[in-house]
Amino acid sequence: MTIYGVSFDLVGKQPIVLLKTADGNRYLPIWIGHPEAAAILMKLQGASAPRPLTHDLLVNILGELDVEIVRVTVTELRENTFHASITVAQNGNELEIDSRSSDAIAVAVRAQVPIFAADDVIEESAIEMEGDDVNEEEIVDQFKDFLDRVSAEDFVEAEELVEHEEEDEET
Repeated sequence: MTIYGVSFDLVGKQPIVLLKTADGNRYLPIWIGHPEAAAILMKLQGASAPRPLTHDLLVNILGELDVEIVRVTVTELRENTFHASITVAQNGNELEIDSRSSDAIAVAVRAQVPIFAADDVIEESAIEMEGDDVNEEEIVDQFKDFLDRVSAEDFVEAEELVEHEEEDEET
């Protein structure tokens, strides 16, 4: 899978990371939190924080301990929540570490490792775009335009807006 882009669900105002299968036109939309979206987007845009963020810290610690991050995998969709694992290797042994999918993707971007999704997750949740109406270059250009205009701060502002709207609804 490749990260196709990070965008907003306009209805729910939640960030979405869109993964694309390596072969074909299948896309896996994963709704994520605003902080994770900011972390993924920041790295995709080549930006860095003055001090290590949580995902940077994890990658740095593992590196110092001679633990190699091998890959991340979106393993299942259970009760409308994607689950993932981070595969690490140390001394020739591989371990699977349970993770939220958004955190696993943020780690994958930093460690520059491949992202996979289980076949049944793709079968159950992926969106397939096919036919003459699909213009992949146009879709890519739209996502690139979006990425050029959006910043990590936009996700923080959007999260604050959602929190204020939720507070208004409660009162």
